[in-house]
Amino acid sequence: MQVQLSVVIITFNEEKNIKRCLDSVVGIADDIVVVDSFSTDNTKQICESYPQMNFIQTEWKGYSATKNYANQQAKHIYILSLDADEVVSSKLKESVQQLSALEGVYEFNRLTNYCGKWIKHCGWYPDKKVRIFPKDKVSWKGDYVHETLNIPKTMSTNFLKGDLMHYSFYTVEEHLQQIEKYATLKAQQMFDKGKRPNFIDVFVSPMFKFLKTFLFKLGVLDGRYGYIICKNSAYAQRLKYEKLKALYLKK
Repeated sequence: MQVQLSVVIITFNEEKNIKRCLDSVVGIADDIVVVDSFSTDNTKQICESYPQMNFIQTEWKGYSATKNYANQQAKHIYILSLDADEVVSSKLKESVQQLSALEGVYEFNRLTNYCGKWIKHCGWYPDKKVRIFPKDKVSWKGDYVHETLNIPKTMSTNFLKGDLMHYSFYTVEEHLQQIEKYATLKAQQMFDKGKRPNFIDVFVSPMFKFLKTFLFKLGVLDGRYGYIICKNSAYAQRLKYEKLKALYLKK
């Protein structure tokens, strides 16, 4: 008997990703919840073509709050939480189908596709993610960016074979746009906590970030895009502290 599992996704203008994501979960969930922040593309029409769909539109509440709201709309206690640009691989799907019962939380590796290339290094893989959990005991936390799961320490973690395929960026420009957005949010978070930038933060940590990802994390083996990812990671490290410095100058 297959376990009862709800798939939960939040969306905004995801017409280029959402069908691929939804197709990958057919056969492992009889309940799909998509909470959409009033997309202006064809996201709604694509989602509503799936018979298991519970499509809900609501104002954006922030990453954690929106995901927690979406989780509570699920029919089943256990949910599989996905982003619209993620796909359950055939091997991971098989691992889920083989589960006879659900207990604790479940994690698996995430493999990222960057501009058409699967990235195996740069600190990007294996990128373990807990994505199957009981909605009544586990919730998302984080007010700004990079939300994380609040998992009770007494809860067991089980590992499933198979990758979650992440189609992250189609162009380098998309990556840079996200870096700009996240750096602004991260700077505001640090500012609100009273963090002050120093010389090491602004100049030394970006260089160390590049060396760590490109050499120690073997980003060099991912070729041209490995170099670009590591360079952009260093740039993101510096940018968030420059934005933090600007906040203090403005104050």
